[in-house]
Amino acid sequence: MNDVVTFRSSRPHTAARWSRVALAAAAVGLIASVQAPAAFAQAVVPGASASAASGKISHKDSAFMKQAAENGHAEVENSKLALQKSGNADVKAFAQKMVDEHTKASEELAALAASKGVDLPKDPSVMQKGKMKVLSARDGASFDRHYAETVGVEAHKDTVKLFEKAAKDSDDADVKAWATKTLPTLQHHLQEAQALQTSTRAADGKKAKK
Repeated sequence: MNDVVTFRSSRPHTAARWSRVALAAAAVGLIASVQAPAAFAQAVVPGASASAASGKISHKDSAFMKQAAENGHAEVENSKLALQKSGNADVKAFAQKMVDEHTKASEELAALAASKGVDLPKDPSVMQKGKMKVLSARDGASFDRHYAETVGVEAHKDTVKLFEKAAKDSDDADVKAWATKTLPTLQHHLQEAQALQTSTRAADGKKAKK
């Protein structure tokens, strides 16, 4: 009889124990079901973030940087030519400034392009090289006037327009910020070039009122 009593009295404890086991198992299953989606999300999100932060930029911004690089190279190469050929102190001073400031801008652009995974041209465009060849055939006051007109005014007008568009419409915040920062310097170059154009036209004695 004692055995029976003992057996019956142990059943509640056994049932309670199994109940706790079942609850624990259910809890583990619930935790697993919650953690599994989280783990999946963690596996997916970093991939998406890595793609978003990969440094890739739009074709428009890439094209802007490449054109800006070619323009900068052309400005520097033509201005080095002016330093060699011109005897005009104002032309030489302007040319030296163009070499210095466009070289600095080109270095900044190269760093920006590298951070965005963009390969920049290392030289002026074919058309720009052709214009440089035409310029190099001139001498004296004729060279000075054409340097001021083509490299100084015309080229800077084109570059200012290029940078104005980028400062307004670039998709990439870093590209837009650099274009915005550089634009006032280019606008100032244009103003100086226009003054130089006036003086070199007068010195050349040709097309002074063009």
